[in-house]
Amino acid sequence: MKFIKSHFWYNKRQRNGILFLLFLITTFQIAYFTIDFSSGKPSVLTNAEIDSLQVKIDSLKALKKQPVKYVIRPFNPSFLTGYKAYTLGLNTTEIDKLLAYRKKGKYLNSAKQFQRITGISDSLLTVLKPLFKFPEWVVRKQKEDKERRRQALIIKNINTVTAQDLIIIKGVGIKTANRIINYRTTLKGFSFNDQLYEVYYLDTLIVKRILKQFKIFEKPLIKKLNVNTASFKEVLHLPYIDYQLTKKIFDYKREVAEIQDIAELKKIDGFPIDKFDRIVLYLKTE
Repeated sequence: MKFIKSHFWYNKRQRNGILFLLFLITTFQIAYFTIDFSSGKPSVLTNAEIDSLQVKIDSLKALKKQPVKYVIRPFNPSFLTGYKAYTLGLNTTEIDKLLAYRKKGKYLNSAKQFQRITGISDSLLTVLKPLFKFPEWVVRKQKEDKERRRQALIIKNINTVTAQDLIIIKGVGIKTANRIINYRTTLKGFSFNDQLYEVYYLDTLIVKRILKQFKIFEKPLIKKLNVNTASFKEVLHLPYIDYQLTKKIFDYKREVAEIQDIAELKKIDGFPIDKFDRIVLYLKTE
């Protein structure tokens, strides 16, 4: 009992404070329930204000009736989570394939690659494709590849193409392209497709690729030298003719006095018969 009484034992000053607090509480309670604190003037709204409020209420009711639409923003498919992929319509097998591919540290760079890796249907790809967003460098490379493929479908005249046209061929860099252009200049134009094989350091496989893309539409007009009147130096500077062959041609001229037919060159001892069709592009007898 003494322990309990110790909690309720107050001096006179404390008792007066408690009584005063009870008085204040009682007074506020009575005032709250008995006194009208309103201004006494009813709120009056104009017709315009009522109409405005009604419009807002009607619009809120209409919004409530409409189904909730979720906006899916463009995303990089390389960073799809399993849950996100599931909400987009992928099944568990397709999701597992995607996650396994990403686990290897590889990235997706096209919609077709996404389909190839996951195995999704064409119909689902059609829905998802507009939502895919790839890095700018990937998009730029895809555009360049597309333009390269488009250019590859256009067959051009190999005697008019530029170095920039040639570098669209796989394996042809700017240096190789310039070698081809320089050799074409030396020949005064390609007359045979297989003359490309004569360009030094040009791989056979690359030549085949070039000939799929570029053709000789018409042979170049080459001003021929008269073999009977041309000087030693002029003949020496012609393609396919070296010093030794030039000397043999002039020795033969001295023997016969005049070459009547260009085919007589084949009679010269050691004449490269396999290059005759090329050499006669630059020589004549009249």
